[in-house]
Amino acid sequence: MRCRKTITGLVLALALTTLALCAAPTGATSRPDGRREGSRDGSSPDGASAPGGSWAAPGRGWSASDRGRAAAAEVSTFRGWAFDTCHAPPLGTMRRWESSDYRAVGVYFGGRGRACKRQAHLSRDWMRAVQGMGWRVLPLYVGSQSPCVIADSKQDVRIGQDAWREGTSEGRDAVSRAKALGMQRDSPLYLDMEAYGYRNEECARTTLAFVRAWDREVRRLGYVPGFYSSADSGVRHMETARRAGVRDLPEVMWFARWRTSPDLYREPVLRRDAWHPARRIHQFAGNVKERHGGRTLLIDRSLVHAPVAQVR
Repeated sequence: MRCRKTITGLVLALALTTLALCAAPTGATSRPDGRREGSRDGSSPDGASAPGGSWAAPGRGWSASDRGRAAAAEVSTFRGWAFDTCHAPPLGTMRRWESSDYRAVGVYFGGRGRACKRQAHLSRDWMRAVQGMGWRVLPLYVGSQSPCVIADSKQDVRIGQDAWREGTSEGRDAVSRAKALGMQRDSPLYLDMEAYGYRNEECARTTLAFVRAWDREVRRLGYVPGFYSSADSGVRHMETARRAGVRDLPEVMWFARWRTSPDLYREPVLRRDAWHPARRIHQFAGNVKERHGGRTLLIDRSLVHAPVAQVR
């Protein structure tokens, strides 16, 4: 009997030890892919990049194949402040801006809707050089725009009659241009879709078809499809589609809501558990001048916890 009690005690002790080892440490949360992540939600950056972060599987509203694809990806993520400007700045300016709190830069690398088509400095060598300085790159592709796009400057680049074909073609073009700049597989490509009248049902269907086709092609070719738009139009539209269980949606959400405090997980049009974790960017200010190291740029400001380009 004493022997049996001893054995029973050993078994219980072993079970308790196993539970203790498996439990998450204090201040940590369990990610969907089983890895651990700090408890901070990204609402205030730590001012440092995290080049080597791991990608988490998408949450609700995604297909099983989408979840498997994202969980298997080796995607680099960044957490901190970013800026974007119409023209990629010269390398000298990027060196001077190392004195700022920014550690990531958005670059407009392609798309027929891109305002600054002539990029005098943007090249494979530029990408390598800024990465060598410690910068992380957020690549923006400004393709065809919604048929009900609001901006006058985008009226001549609206989606045509065959939205799915156009989205597929432009997704392929985005990947081709990204490769030419040295961006490797598992890099994010952010589709820039300016504000549009998403309450127009026909326009919304056309726009969603284009976005889904673009996403599917970018994903098929090994890259991560992201999406940039205003919070109250394109982003609200994507969240409505996500809640409805629509497939082939963007894997990362870059939402513009200006004149508000930077915050990743208190955006009113997005459920907190959507595009989470490490899959959000909040552009909280735009068209502002900043000067660092004696160089002035007109920029948009963003708070980031999201994938960044991998450059070779």
